[in-house]
Amino acid sequence: MAAEVRAAATAPRSALGVQRSGENEAGKQPRREPPRLPETRSRPHSRFKPASYWLDLLPTSTNNLWSCSVTHMVATPLDHLEKGSTCNWLRRPTRKGECLRLERKESLVAGSFYWSAAETGRNLAFQFNFTMASISALTEELDSITSELHAVDIQIQELLERQQELIQKKNVLTKRIKLCLEDSDAGESSECDSSPASWNKEDFPWSGKVKDVLQNVFKLQKFRPLQLETINVTMSGKEVFLVMPTGGGKSLCYQLPALCSDGFTLVICPLISLMEDQLMVLKQLGISATMLNASSSKEHVKWVHAEMVNKNSKLKLIYVTPEKIAKSKMFMSRLEKAYEARRFTRIAVDEVHCCSQWGHDFRPDYKALGILKRQFPNASLIGLTATATSHVLKDAQKILCVEKCFTFTASFNRPNLYYEVRQKPSNTEDFIEDIVKLINGRYKGQSGIIYCFSQKDSEQVTISLQKLGIPAGAYHANMEPEDKTKVHRSWAANEIQVVVATVAFGMGIDKPDVRFVIHHSMSKSMENYYQESGRAGRDDMKADCILYYGFGDIFRISSMVVMENVGQQKLYEMVSYCQNINKCRRVLIAQHFDEVWSPEACNKMCDNCCKDISFERKNVTAYCRDLIKILKQAEDLNEKLTPLKLIDSWMGKGASKFRVAGLAPPTLPREDLEKIIAHFLIQQYLKEDYSFTAYATISYLKVGPKANLLNNEAHVITMRVKKPTQNCFRTESPQTCHSERTDKKREEKTPRNFLKRSANMLQQPDCKNIGAKKRKIDTA
Repeated sequence: MAAEVRAAATAPRSALGVQRSGENEAGKQPRREPPRLPETRSRPHSRFKPASYWLDLLPTSTNNLWSCSVTHMVATPLDHLEKGSTCNWLRRPTRKGECLRLERKESLVAGSFYWSAAETGRNLAFQFNFTMASISALTEELDSITSELHAVDIQIQELLERQQELIQKKNVLTKRIKLCLEDSDAGESSECDSSPASWNKEDFPWSGKVKDVLQNVFKLQKFRPLQLETINVTMSGKEVFLVMPTGGGKSLCYQLPALCSDGFTLVICPLISLMEDQLMVLKQLGISATMLNASSSKEHVKWVHAEMVNKNSKLKLIYVTPEKIAKSKMFMSRLEKAYEARRFTRIAVDEVHCCSQWGHDFRPDYKALGILKRQFPNASLIGLTATATSHVLKDAQKILCVEKCFTFTASFNRPNLYYEVRQKPSNTEDFIEDIVKLINGRYKGQSGIIYCFSQKDSEQVTISLQKLGIPAGAYHANMEPEDKTKVHRSWAANEIQVVVATVAFGMGIDKPDVRFVIHHSMSKSMENYYQESGRAGRDDMKADCILYYGFGDIFRISSMVVMENVGQQKLYEMVSYCQNINKCRRVLIAQHFDEVWSPEACNKMCDNCCKDISFERKNVTAYCRDLIKILKQAEDLNEKLTPLKLIDSWMGKGASKFRVAGLAPPTLPREDLEKIIAHFLIQQYLKEDYSFTAYATISYLKVGPKANLLNNEAHVITMRVKKPTQNCFRTESPQTCHSERTDKKREEKTPRNFLKRSANMLQQPDCKNIGAKKRKIDTA
């Protein structure tokens, strides 16, 4: 409003169409200089014209009273208008004649104004009254409307995301129904049919040799699901992608065809440990295979290059890393010569999800593998993975230049695996004792893997286990190749019981009798967790997959994956999996991989299905409002809060400047408060902000994009919690979970002096005896 008044004050008055009534006989209007604002606030300038001087041609209203708008006249300084002062200092002689009266009253959003003028004798008393609400009130209302619009935008975005999710699921289901119900196009032979059933036959020209090699070389009597179909497709010279769970037998799908074909098969693997593991098995079976990597000697490289072009060579499988293809011109030259000699017959890309930047283990050098099909079009390609969504597969097919290919997908389910999530003890010593109790009790004398997030964790856990009498060995990428090979072979030969490793160990590891996989920290994505846990129970016997979930691990991992394309999104999916206390673990995994799964089919092979506890939804909106108050106060102080500082401030601890006056600390245990904050984080009421230093990336918490929804008092946030009337200890059902039964059998054999400090560790992570009034909070 002030801007409009100022513009009107400085504009020429002739633009307003105002004219003095006393014109000369010729009808010409004398030139009038537009009035200017007085230079003093106490009285008008001596040359300032009276108000009536400009009233002659103002429009009249229907009630014969003068009417005008604010812009017709300015007769007072701007600061007087803004203060709503009454300006009655314009008393000047006016023209003779009739009495004039000017009235105008209009409503504003939060105020009103009016004009009034009256003539008494020869003097005109002009008053200008203007009342208006303070600018701050209007600004607050504008901010409120802006916030509400922002909240509406968020809701629209949520609906659009949900729409895309439903469309994607619809397309997946439609595709599956089409594959199940429709036959191949007319005119195409059964050999060109894309359905797996068309390839599940043993009447192909190569079928006799395939069966003979399976039984006499690999010592197997039958194929697992989708193995025969995949082998038949690749033997026919066509491209195929196979998605099969860890332990399903993917490696056989390119190893067996290599023995049934002329020449050799080039296998691209992402990890040295994977190559070594497969080479050990192949050597035991008497199959000629080798690998090339950075540690290969010159003599070995020379021998391999010679065998690649030798028509009488018995070498069937050559394992290389993607970096070898991308950076070794010598090796690519040898491949060209072998291809011209018809010795190079097949390309196998293991862990093919690494091609896609949307995959959980993206490797830049995998993007260079597209050169293989461009340079060697007659060499068939087979891509294999255990964890890839349809979007990742399409991206990988495009990168590898095989957009037209078969895709076979097996069910994700491993019925022999028991999934469990435990609360990670805050004390390191208690945590190690909990793990040692499991190894010496339930898994005494049995092989297993402990996955750690960092190399430092791997080494520290290994030392702690060795001090407590557990034969363990560390494995991570920074170890010398000889040391890694020694640990791997010692574990495979049961000379050490446990490998404490990072993700550098395990993809493709084919040790069948792994009875447990323990995650010292949660994985950075569902794909990683599914693949790592799948290293257990490859002999189809029961095995356990136990994940320790800690609040601090969220931000520790987040600061490591922040630079990845979808790193944070995948991490939060993993957090949601850990926070869930009521849904079947297999249902959660199936939803992630676009598969429909019924919880009844779990057969109580996960911790949530074994629980006999009632749940309810709890309103936690007030907690979210309190946290936002704390964060806004810190922002006003130009401070940032780490997650731990935020919890301390919420509980009334830590620096006093971060505490909000009048905010009562919650009465819940710290463990529950951590779960509440994690819930708000994955629901976007809070968000992470990062600070990069020379040595570390620090994660802070700030107000999230959905926080504006709380401006609406009717908005409610709920979480799934255990009913407080229930005993928090898990009640055994008639069909007790196999892991608990095993624990009870072994408990008497465990020394009591060792169990003194960790007697209750085997209970569920949220089952500490804290009383019926202390609630346990988890995700909805």
